[in-house]
Amino acid sequence: MRSMVFNGSFIMLLLLGFFISGKAEIYIVTVEGEPVISYKGGVIGFEATAVDSDSDNKIDVTSEIVISYAHHLEKRHDMLLDMLFDQGTYKKLYSYRHLINGFAVHMSPEQAEILERAPGVKSVYRDWKVRKLTTHTPQFLGLPTGVWPTGGGFDRAGEDIVIGFVDSGIYPHHPSFASHKIDPYGPVAKYRGKCEINPETKKDYCNGKIIGAQHFAEAAKMAGAFNAEIDFDSPIDGDGHGSHTAAIAAGNNGIPVRMHGYEFGRASGMAPRARIAVYKALYRLFGGFVADVVAAIDQAVHDGVDILNLSVGPNSPPATTKTTFLNPFDATLMSAVKAGVFVVQAAGNGGPFPKTLLSYSPWIASVAAAVDDRRYKNHLTLGDGKNLAGICLSPATHGNRTFTLVAANDVLLDSSVAKYSPSDCQRPELLNKNLVEGKILLCGYSFNFVTGTASIKKVSQTAKALGAVGFVLAVENASPGTKFDPVPVSTPGILITDVTKSAKLIDYYNISTPRDWTGRVKSFKAVGSIGDGLRPILYTSAPQVALFSSRGPNIKDYSFQDADILKPDILAPGSLIWAAWTPNGTDEPNYVGEGFAMVSGTSMAAPHIAGIAALLKQKHPSWSPAAIKSALMTTASNVDRADRPLQAQQFTGSDTVSLVPATPFDCGSGHVSPRAALDPGLIFDAGYEDYLGFLCTTPGIDPNEIKNHTNSPCNYTLGHPSNLNTPSITISHLVGTQTVTRTVTNVAGEETYVIKARMAPAIAIETNPPAMTLRPGASRQFSVTLTVRSVTGAYSFGEIWLKGSRGHKVRIPVVAMGYDR
Repeated sequence: MRSMVFNGSFIMLLLLGFFISGKAEIYIVTVEGEPVISYKGGVIGFEATAVDSDSDNKIDVTSEIVISYAHHLEKRHDMLLDMLFDQGTYKKLYSYRHLINGFAVHMSPEQAEILERAPGVKSVYRDWKVRKLTTHTPQFLGLPTGVWPTGGGFDRAGEDIVIGFVDSGIYPHHPSFASHKIDPYGPVAKYRGKCEINPETKKDYCNGKIIGAQHFAEAAKMAGAFNAEIDFDSPIDGDGHGSHTAAIAAGNNGIPVRMHGYEFGRASGMAPRARIAVYKALYRLFGGFVADVVAAIDQAVHDGVDILNLSVGPNSPPATTKTTFLNPFDATLMSAVKAGVFVVQAAGNGGPFPKTLLSYSPWIASVAAAVDDRRYKNHLTLGDGKNLAGICLSPATHGNRTFTLVAANDVLLDSSVAKYSPSDCQRPELLNKNLVEGKILLCGYSFNFVTGTASIKKVSQTAKALGAVGFVLAVENASPGTKFDPVPVSTPGILITDVTKSAKLIDYYNISTPRDWTGRVKSFKAVGSIGDGLRPILYTSAPQVALFSSRGPNIKDYSFQDADILKPDILAPGSLIWAAWTPNGTDEPNYVGEGFAMVSGTSMAAPHIAGIAALLKQKHPSWSPAAIKSALMTTASNVDRADRPLQAQQFTGSDTVSLVPATPFDCGSGHVSPRAALDPGLIFDAGYEDYLGFLCTTPGIDPNEIKNHTNSPCNYTLGHPSNLNTPSITISHLVGTQTVTRTVTNVAGEETYVIKARMAPAIAIETNPPAMTLRPGASRQFSVTLTVRSVTGAYSFGEIWLKGSRGHKVRIPVVAMGYDR
């Protein structure tokens, strides 16, 4: 590393430093010089700290060499700022030393311009925001019978594997995170994280199961977004999201999910003996800031986590950088992978529309969300014999009786309360208890439920307070994409989600309810009964790609140009997932004050993969992050439980949801199959140098920009980005004929593989050689040639199968769009 030269231009910069104006903002700054992960020596007095990306060794952050060099980098950051600006005109929030070399600073835009022109500064990014993107899924995935026994049973599944969660914190007192008294957790020597101390109790937030607990909020505080009363200036979960994701991945096994006197099964994480390391960087109302998230990731890798779960992504493709793969966030994750950490990220919840992914880079596993085989349904039976389907996890009304229906708008205490949206049934004091008691209360599902200012839980509480026997919530109009989830309630209740069925209910009620000339009800004659919504129905048409799950194609820049990398990578359960919640969690208004919540999102799908990856890491401790990702992808299933091709939920017409055949842009390689992933046969391995080669080969990326983010020059390329050794092939612009190569490594016994391929008619596909034999640990290359037969203006999909003589089946998806020039 060349030492910084402070030349005459600094005098002008210093003078400018006295004339600072403008509203201060947060900036992420990278500077010249290698971070710890890649420093190979060259600075006098400091030995090399880099670890070979092909090595199984992690950085020893406790060594004097690493501590000394990291301290040196931090001193350079402070010195640069001190030379440029007066003390008090800026505030440094973090020094990034291990994965990238730089810092986060709060300063004015004018100061940021000065900093950008200073010698030794490589990039200055204005900080941007990110957002947050189980009882049954272990059984659905076959873990108790097919996977946990191979790791010593559920009480050893994931033993001593540390999963780091960059999320909204954790509720450490939840039974899903309890430390077993019978079989206590011992120390994990490789993990060096710390546990923050609760200033009130003087105890830390860890217990053996939770092995680390820290929070990062400097950027949030400087941006004025942080509220200590509701966000908690500690690792405590302020909204429920972090506790939920941690429990899905690594929650204890067999925890009863009880709510309102009913039990909804027993919850378990995918890897119930894995340890949880908390890095809180997301907050209730605003999400988070990249400066805080990068600091959390840097700390997690420093501490020695094995797996990093990110149920978080940018609010939109980054507009401040030309390339989606190159920014401080993705560059930090690339260095984390170089350090041997398997990184999992939620794909986003912008589906079912194309190009809505918020996870772009090939070095991380991007996870789409599936609907599993469990659905909850209920029905309302009307006095005219009609049965109207709906949802709500509620008990039935008593016996075979029917009860009178009363609409909220017809039982107002006086007309002046109409300004309070009384039909939402959020405020019992607005309604006449004498008219509601012993009857079923009819309420309207307004936009307030979409924004979260109204909740089904509150409707249930209103009905109970007024002595109603139950409630009906009717959706009269729904904007496309509105997501309706069943909510557990203590009183009989139902949400009628179908607009046409709601219209039938309203028609029946109006016909059956005589009124005087002013519109006042003379007598309530409409009757009905609510069915039992507590029992789940198991379907064979599962899994399916959830409607909300973000779709590909992947994009390589903010002009939405298609990338030659397939995303998402894999599909995992992400719809209606039961898991731990925090009693002060407000992320889902229907679960305020509860200990469990049933939530949907790719945020729930990602920790399924993180937990399953922990099981793979436990069985194969020397596998690289790319090897783990490959094993998950090549063994994924592209059929449902009835052996039919996977389906994806999609819109037809304005707002009708239908099923269409799923493509790799919906589900990547397919739905995760944990048992098969433990023994994949072959893996497609890749490392840091391969990812560098991919960046250096991608058209439109300035090599200087790559060097700025990675501290590495473009010494070689892959010929074409599609040659990156991933377990999928994507060519977004295929002209004529193109040949790509892949290298497989045998992680099982000696086996002969026959290679076959098929593709949609518009593209011809050939593979070579037709077969190959690999000894244990051996690697072999094969080629795939794609030729345009006809230009259709749409992507063609296909797949390559490598079928082994010992029963291994390795499948990779192929995606290409043909052009005539």
